[in-house]
Amino acid sequence: MDEFDLIRQFFVREGGPPRVPLKPGSLAGALLGPGDDCALLGATTTAAARFAVTTDLLVEGVHFFSDVDPQTLGHKALAVNLSDLAAMGARPVAYLLALALPRADIDWLEGFARGLHALADVYGIELVGGDTTRGPLTIAITALGEVDPAAALRRDRARLGDDIWVSGCLGAAAFAVRERVRGHPLAASHPARARLEQPVPRVELGLELAKLSAQGLVHAAIDLSDGLAGDLSHILARSGAALGTSVGAVLWADALPNHECLNGLIAEDQHDLMLFGGDDYELLLTAPTTGRRALERLGDLRRIGTLDTGPALRLRDGSGDERVLPNRAYQHFRSEADRL
Repeated sequence: MDEFDLIRQFFVREGGPPRVPLKPGSLAGALLGPGDDCALLGATTTAAARFAVTTDLLVEGVHFFSDVDPQTLGHKALAVNLSDLAAMGARPVAYLLALALPRADIDWLEGFARGLHALADVYGIELVGGDTTRGPLTIAITALGEVDPAAALRRDRARLGDDIWVSGCLGAAAFAVRERVRGHPLAASHPARARLEQPVPRVELGLELAKLSAQGLVHAAIDLSDGLAGDLSHILARSGAALGTSVGAVLWADALPNHECLNGLIAEDQHDLMLFGGDDYELLLTAPTTGRRALERLGDLRRIGTLDTGPALRLRDGSGDERVLPNRAYQHFRSEADRL
């Protein structure tokens, strides 16, 4: 059982809970529940904007190394949640923090809070609540945003024939993790380490994509946390279920945008880090061919493949040969041996 099977089996309730009468202006339950980057909550009002809500849990030794600088950890803890809001095209509004600490280390807390507040200030959002307790170092942030449900960048709206686009460049964070695991940690100033420890959430791009989504020029999106191949597979599965048919995809190897720190590696290693490495926090989206000109105008987006009815997810090289990609996305409930 992986984390997604666990969620489906134990926590997704068909039909949702019983509804109770609500006063005007109050929350009216979920427009979109578990399984996407955010839940969408409706309200008993005619206002177009609705709540987008997401939460991420970071555990020491699983999501970050024990000796990470607390200021960069504060940044990343909020950044990964803002990345989920970006993947829905939502504008950040506020956030909550739940923090378990083995002890109250003042120096550590000052650094963590500094990184957290600095990123919050970039987007003008406020910490509005949470909880603290004693325990193994664990950070849980819940981020709140707003988005028009009709424009939200959901995972289940991709269509056959869509182009596949990705923002930025890939593989740097995975390269930093690999070097650390191999006993060659990168210097703090190395750009790959910065990509790992201080990712930049694509909030502004997400808002622009939501505008295009409202015009029918973008169909689906997801942020890249567990690797391009694994995260794209979520779009294929969710959209295939919505369409009632299998949806496959082909990625063009020569179009994948590798980070410059991968340039000295052989092509196989570059592809491995970009496809399966994770922690990129870029946006992956699908769009009809009619959206190409508008997406090109946004800049920092590259078209890397297309959706079709072919078998699963494939990688096509420059000669036109294809191979099916394995499902190697990061899985929290598999042992390290299973993932290697």
